[in-house]
Amino acid sequence: MKHLSVATLLSLFPIVLQADQIPLPGKIGSGALLESSLIYSLENRPTPQCHASTIAETESGLVAAWFGGKHENNTDVGIWLSRNTREGWEKPVKVASGEEGEDREYPCWNPVLFKSGGLVEGEGKNPLLLFYKVGPSPSRWWGVMMSSFDGGKTWKHRRKLGKDSKVGHLLGPVKNKPIQLKDGSILCGSSSEHNGWRVHFERTRDLGKTWEVLGPVHSGKVFGAIQPSILEYQGGKMQILCRSRQGVITQSWSGDGGQSWGPMTATKLPNPNAGTDAVTLMDGRQLLVYNHTTRGSQPSGREMLNVAVSNDGKEWNPIITLERGKGEYSYPAVIQSCDEKVHITYTYLRRSIKHVVLDASKL
Repeated sequence: MKHLSVATLLSLFPIVLQADQIPLPGKIGSGALLESSLIYSLENRPTPQCHASTIAETESGLVAAWFGGKHENNTDVGIWLSRNTREGWEKPVKVASGEEGEDREYPCWNPVLFKSGGLVEGEGKNPLLLFYKVGPSPSRWWGVMMSSFDGGKTWKHRRKLGKDSKVGHLLGPVKNKPIQLKDGSILCGSSSEHNGWRVHFERTRDLGKTWEVLGPVHSGKVFGAIQPSILEYQGGKMQILCRSRQGVITQSWSGDGGQSWGPMTATKLPNPNAGTDAVTLMDGRQLLVYNHTTRGSQPSGREMLNVAVSNDGKEWNPIITLERGKGEYSYPAVIQSCDEKVHITYTYLRRSIKHVVLDASKL
């Protein structure tokens, strides 16, 4: 079966709102937008380019990471990190490169931070995990992880994740944060690109020492989908939202806590072949950060970045525009901190990472 064209998909699954109906970019102090600032200035950036940020909360504050170097896919691209101990973002430091233990230097890709629950014997409890990818391209990369027991100051136990016959190289969470289930296992939304774009899951019960693969959950023939975000509902129900090649955000649903998944289908939201992220809020609502555009629309591609909320994961209400203008605003990461504020990071013109804070009660 061939991929459906964007035009065909958009005719079958109409977009919720056209771009000219989306709210204008918000102003700090107005509505839910509390803060919006760059993690580092454009004038003092540590690398010429950066992309694919991730954010997590620790006992000492927020931690953000991204990949940076001369340009995406260059061999000098490593994983950079900054900590915010409630006094602003610290100077970024490079915490990983693609030459560690390899035959030559490779680029790094797509870091994912996750504050886990659990005990590492002789080390401490609740380590901050950093997953990232190393390799020449997304179809040939492999997963690596490290752990921190001091809020991201220092890192140890770097190791490759290994392989599985179902998917090839294990990657852990491919772009977006995992979730920790009630039994303590960590469920990672992942995907592969070496045999078409396909979504699968990788689960670990021992903080990354061993892994179980679930899926792939779709063939990749109707929808070429990758980079799932996992949302949770009552009664063990889950939903994933994915980037696709077909001009729409795609979804799949599970009714048994992620053990099995239904067919990959289209949502009513557009996608210009760009990464998204989503989070289940403490009050039970779902929040999505995404580009409400398609390729060729105005604004086009990654020129507009938006926030939408939903009560059921089916009907989405775009409520905030974070960016709208020439350039690239993309690859968001989103969490809700213990004080219930929503924290979002994203690529800003490929030259810095922007951090936005929202008041969840005003969404």
